[in-house]
Amino acid sequence: MKKSPGPPESGYTADCQARLAFEVLANRWDGVVVYTLGEAGPMRPRALVTRIGGISSKVLNETLRRLEYNGLVVRRAYAEAPPRVDYALTEAGKALLGPMRAMGEWAVRHAGDVLAAQDRFSERSRDHLRTGT
Repeated sequence: MKKSPGPPESGYTADCQARLAFEVLANRWDGVVVYTLGEAGPMRPRALVTRIGGISSKVLNETLRRLEYNGLVVRRAYAEAPPRVDYALTEAGKALLGPMRAMGEWAVRHAGDVLAAQDRFSERSRDHLRTGT
């Protein structure tokens, strides 16, 4: 990470490499696929669709390409008839599992607080629309 003058919290400026970690998994499905491959090991695309549920083959393909581009998964093709392909985590992908589990623990502890805040905000917004203030 580039050092910049100022307090430590300035470490997330536009030119900071730490932001890369957030950007890499910003897509809805990226973290789900990484986590699934981390828990289940290498998998074929059809098995990933079945295991994850709620993801189309098209979206999974886009996600796998994005994860491969970012160096988090590797595509392995086997010279068989019919052709077979599977995907596995790289070392960088495996290294994300710890932070992802920590985020999951945070979500379990604080999901109620976040949902309550969203409800309060939505209620305030509805009140403002009704009263015109």
